[in-house]
Amino acid sequence: MTRRIVVVGSLNADLTIYCERLPLPGETVHGNGFAVNPGGKSANQAVAASKLGGTVSLIGAVGNDSNGAMLLASTEGAGVDVSRVRRSADAATGVAVIAVDASGENNIIISAGANGTLAPADVSADAFDDAAVLCLCLEVGLETVEAAAKTAHDAGATVLLNLSPYAEIPQSLADLSDVLLVNAHEASMFLGDAEMPHPGAHASAWEPARSQFAERGLQRVLVTLGSHGSVVLDSLAASGEQISRIAPTKVNAVDTTGAGDAFTGAVAARLAAGETLAEAAAFASVAAALATTKKGTQAAYPGAEEVLGHLRIS
Repeated sequence: MTRRIVVVGSLNADLTIYCERLPLPGETVHGNGFAVNPGGKSANQAVAASKLGGTVSLIGAVGNDSNGAMLLASTEGAGVDVSRVRRSADAATGVAVIAVDASGENNIIISAGANGTLAPADVSADAFDDAAVLCLCLEVGLETVEAAAKTAHDAGATVLLNLSPYAEIPQSLADLSDVLLVNAHEASMFLGDAEMPHPGAHASAWEPARSQFAERGLQRVLVTLGSHGSVVLDSLAASGEQISRIAPTKVNAVDTTGAGDAFTGAVAARLAAGETLAEAAAFASVAAALATTKKGTQAAYPGAEEVLGHLRIS
């Protein structure tokens, strides 16, 4: 039986402009479409996990404005419990300004807004009753992230930390994190600008990185490699099974915005269902790839049957 997933963090209104190519510094380019969509890493992760069969609760903050109402409607409409999302009277809902080019690549600027008001006091112990997994990212304050991690850890939940947007974290937070999810660039920065293997390298090339993460107290790490799939570094696995390469899922990408959040939410959903980290990563690879085949984030996320169907025919 799938146990509950708790997601603590951000909700943003995504202001997205589509264009043929992303502008260079100081350059203006013409757009060919504009949309306002629900987003924010944590809201996206919650929706992704819920659509994939998870029982999900979201803890966050939005403004008392139309963007906040849109975000609450979107997440709740996807089956997420939003009873612990606070409406701030003093801060506007967070915003992300996104440009997406013709190949689906993007750049993003975020303004925290109400997300910046989320505090340790918003994360109470009873929020983690019967929780299997906690999802965290760094779009809210580190103090709040660490408070949530400690409360979830004490409750026996698996703490899944998505180290994005990248920031240095204290060792105390690393020690509370059961699974770290990073891309290759974030992995390199976390390990002191260590050189990462070529994305297509054999699994054995990741042994130095696995060892370095373990030395930092992180025994289970997922490194996403974009179109090259991902790699699972699990120092708690049996000898010979500590490094697993997850093959990429080939699709025609339209918009990569939020694909990492789809991956994170999918991992959480499958860990809550009792799968191994490698099994969860293989499922998440398909979910994230399918999410790029449509514009937007939450509305583009696939359901469990779509992912399972793709796995059956691949």
